[in-house]
Formats: sequence, C-alpha cells, structure tokens
Amino acid sequence: MDLRSAACALLLCAAVPASAQLGAAPQSPPPEGVAQDGGAGHPKGHYHALDALPDWGGIWFVAGGASGGGAPPAIPGLKGEYLERYQAWRAEVAANNGVVRRTRSNCSPPGMPRIMRLAQYPYEFLFTPGRVTINQEAWMQTRTIWTDGRAHKEDPDPTFMGDSIGHWEGGTLVVDTIGISDALEIDTGMPHSSQFHLVERIYLSPEDPDVLVNEMRMEDPEALSEPFQVTVRYRRDRHGSLIEFQCAENDRNPIDEEGNTEFL
Repeated sequence: MDLRSAACALLLCAAVPASAQLGAAPQSPPPEGVAQDGGAGHPKGHYHALDALPDWGGIWFVAGGASGGGAPPAIPGLKGEYLERYQAWRAEVAANNGVVRRTRSNCSPPGMPRIMRLAQYPYEFLFTPGRVTINQEAWMQTRTIWTDGRAHKEDPDPTFMGDSIGHWEGGTLVVDTIGISDALEIDTGMPHSSQFHLVERIYLSPEDPDVLVNEMRMEDPEALSEPFQVTVRYRRDRHGSLIEFQCAENDRNPIDEEGNTEFL
C-alpha cells in the first residue's frame, strides 16, 4: 500500500464511529423478575426512592468483637464429616503450638459469612437503585446485594460472596445468600457444604440509631445439625472513610527447602 492509500485508509477508519470499530457490546437478558427497562441496569429516574430508605451513612465497625455484643461467640452445631474435619483441625492446631495451616494464600479473603463479622476493619453501605453495595476495608472486598426483584441464579457458580438478593421490609434489609464456596468456613476451622444458606436481617437499632444490627441465620442440611444464628452489631463513624488495603503487595508465603510455596 502506497502512502496515499494508507492515508485514505486512515481517514476512512477515522470517519467510522468508535463503537462500530469495536463492535457492539454483548447484551445480557434481564435477570428473572426484572423488566427489560428496569432493575439496577436502569437507575435513572429511581434515585428519589432512596430517600425513603433508612440512613446508613458513614462507616461501621463491628462492636464487641465478632460476637457483636461482648458475649462469647456462638459455636455452630457441626455434624458428620464436617464435625470430624473440625475436630481434626483443632487437634492439628493444638499439636502445632497454635499455628494454623492454610490451603489458600495469606491474602485470600475469608469470604461469606465470616467477612461480615470482622473486628477492626470497617464496612460501608451504599444504596443505589436496584442494589445495596457493601465495601469492606479488609482486602478491599465488594459485596453486591440485588434489590431489584431478581431471583437467585438457577445454578450460581460458588464464589467468595455468594449470590445475594434482598428486599426491604420497612427499615430492615432482608438478604438471602446462596452459592458460597464450600472451600470457605462458617468460622475459623469450621467447614460447610455447598448447601450452605444464609439469611440476614439488617436494621438500625431502635435504641441507638448509630448501631446497626445484623441477625444472621445459617442453614446447611449436610454440615449443621440445626440452624446457626448469631447477631452482629456495628457502631457508626459518621465521617470516617475506608483506608486502602492492598494485601497483595506483601503476600509473602513461606518457601520449603525445594522452593515450593507453602500456605501456612
């Protein structure tokens, strides 16, 4: 191609809209229960409805430790192989002077449900049409709770945060979560199955508007002998903000004598 042809080709390319050059973006159908022009994908014109929701502004810290109130944390009633795995884990930790062996990177986040019970690192709740977003300072994690009427995915891929759908009952956000990876734990060392199911009821305390209450109910027909319930309370810092947490910059796992990465 000579210079004149090359220049013409460039001019023709420049005249074509960028969207045409790149091709049309793939369009997903609306989730079950969401209208074609509704839901979180069409927020314009729906922001006024957020004024009717409760005031959860600021950031929130777990109060009173992971139990949320100063009492000793509750222990789920594990059963079968899940109880055996937990007992074996406890024995290994005791025999290793309290050192906990990990099968994942030190920078791998705890995921649900444990991430909603972390002391020290605060949470931020953002209300937008069709969703509630929870930002967690630790590991800079983001959790999405869909509130636009959609149903759970038919067969959600197991993830750290699971598939969360919610709705408002007055000032209470009711959240139903499935699809949490069974590589995660109910609490430290306490495994669960792929059937793990979590329901949360989150609301401002009627005694103190600067306290947020999260009533968590967990069910697992394979791992739990009965539903496990725990209530977590968070205290507000109205003008606080989250600090960047970048664990990967210091993710130094030990190396064995053959140069293999260990996860401890």
